[in-house]
Amino acid sequence: MGYKSLAACVADLEKHGHLLRIKEEVDPNLEMAAIHLKVYEEQGPAIYFEKVKGSKFPAVSNLFGTLERSKFMFRDSLENVQQLVALRGDPMKALKNPFKSAGVGLAALSALPMKQSLFKSTFEKTTISALPQIVNWPMDGGPFITMPQVFTEDVDKPGVLNGNLGMYRIQMAGNDYIQDQEVGLHYQIHRGIGVHQSKANAKGLPLKVSIFVGGPPAHPLAAVMPLPEGLSEMTFAGALGNRRFRYFYDDEGFCISADADFVITGTVYPQDNKDEGPFGDHLGYYSLKHPFPVMKVHQVYHRKDAIWSFTVVGRPPQEDTSFGALIHEITGSAIPQEIHGLKEVNAVDAAGVHPLLFAIGSERYTPYLKERKPQEILTISNHILGKNQLSLAKYLFIAAKEDNEQLTTHHIAEFLGHVLSRMDFSRDLHFHTQTTIDTLDYTGDGLNSGSKLVLAAAGPVKRQLSTTVPQNLSLKFHLAIPGVLALQGEPYVNATRAAEELAELKATLLPQNLDGIALIVLCDDATFTAANINNLVWVTFTRSNPATDVDGVGSFIKNKHWGCKGPLIIDARKKPHHAPELIKDPVVEKNIERFKTS
Repeated sequence: MGYKSLAACVADLEKHGHLLRIKEEVDPNLEMAAIHLKVYEEQGPAIYFEKVKGSKFPAVSNLFGTLERSKFMFRDSLENVQQLVALRGDPMKALKNPFKSAGVGLAALSALPMKQSLFKSTFEKTTISALPQIVNWPMDGGPFITMPQVFTEDVDKPGVLNGNLGMYRIQMAGNDYIQDQEVGLHYQIHRGIGVHQSKANAKGLPLKVSIFVGGPPAHPLAAVMPLPEGLSEMTFAGALGNRRFRYFYDDEGFCISADADFVITGTVYPQDNKDEGPFGDHLGYYSLKHPFPVMKVHQVYHRKDAIWSFTVVGRPPQEDTSFGALIHEITGSAIPQEIHGLKEVNAVDAAGVHPLLFAIGSERYTPYLKERKPQEILTISNHILGKNQLSLAKYLFIAAKEDNEQLTTHHIAEFLGHVLSRMDFSRDLHFHTQTTIDTLDYTGDGLNSGSKLVLAAAGPVKRQLSTTVPQNLSLKFHLAIPGVLALQGEPYVNATRAAEELAELKATLLPQNLDGIALIVLCDDATFTAANINNLVWVTFTRSNPATDVDGVGSFIKNKHWGCKGPLIIDARKKPHHAPELIKDPVVEKNIERFKTS
């Protein structure tokens, strides 16, 4: 089956017990998001809001809230699409060998977009302010579209098959945006839309943008998929949804997704930027105000039975975590196939995805050496850090698969223990300084500016990680996991004072026997940090910048290489330049108790 619309998907979910219907009027200012977060935390169903205060349109969220529900929605196409991706994104391979992979061939046929004009009569016009004005977090700069599918075309190669469909957040109001005339687009220049904008700017042309909201669930998923080169998002949406991507062009030449619930069209002019944000984001903090492209709104269309689709972003896990799990189901080992020697890689969701990567690779170089050490996996790490969004990572822990064939990157504590027990801290730390990090990460010294650290491990165990806090330590440490201690420090003042504090700590620890300790995390709340593995990796890797915040006992620099006797020390205290963390509004939390969510 293939859903013809979002309404058809909602009806199917409700029929099979995967939908919670809220009939009472709900305030889009914080209340809808709070309900979503509560239901998601309970691994509950999709949520249908019948009455949204201030808007005539109903809304739905948490469609992808569990992997089980996501697989249910794509139950008739998932296997064929997995095979299609395995064919490296070339549907024609399946069509040329129909008997070898009949199901994949049918998926390939479904993948071809369909241009039709008869759908024009199904749309009506509205305004931006008439849409659900959903605000997720107390400090957000205004209402945002959080499940948009942003479509642009290449001015040099126009047409749907050369177009880009991406999910970039959209600010609908607030700041200096002119109501109903402008919206803000948050995206980085290296994304597909950024490439299209650069080409349009070079020709002095405005970039035409179409923002789709809703439609069959295959469409938003296609917008976030890391697809193989040459496979368009519209093609993938057709294959995954068992329904060809239907589109037409309106009278102004904008592409319209015929199955979308809403379409906003507009133009982006060269150097036309306005402050966008703040916005509660996936690291668990706010991304702050920064200038981003502003789109001049032309038209706002909607279907007659339109449903507004949204999600809530915050500290993981959230609905985008489930998105990631579904993407992994579909792509399988796609990235390892592209990097020779790589067994698996995992962007650790609990740490906000981009700050922390785990990887396992082959270590086959110089087998004649008496002592195995990281060599091939260092080459692999360079490939990883040069690969699409993996390049945004700050910390990369990489292990040799030969040391433990059963090791997996998806068991966080076990993987950290494997690497930390085998590392030689004088040799196996490799910094990349003055480089780029995620735009949403404020631990560096500027927007998109920070550092990276590769921590590599190959060879036998070098230390047995301690399962207790060493009794000889006078400071009050908390054991987080074997070999890792959390230490509560004084509030961070400035870099000078931090350097003094770290020097004092290192001097105190140097004469101690710390053989079983590999890492000390200096933090603001050691009890919270050590409470569970998710807290540990979230605090440690979202609140530190390797080049400025990593230190170690017995540190040295030799031939421009930094190392230490050990253990490592990471200063993960909050700094003045960090963005504030996301905190729920207690009044709103109390108010939503009136809704039955379970």
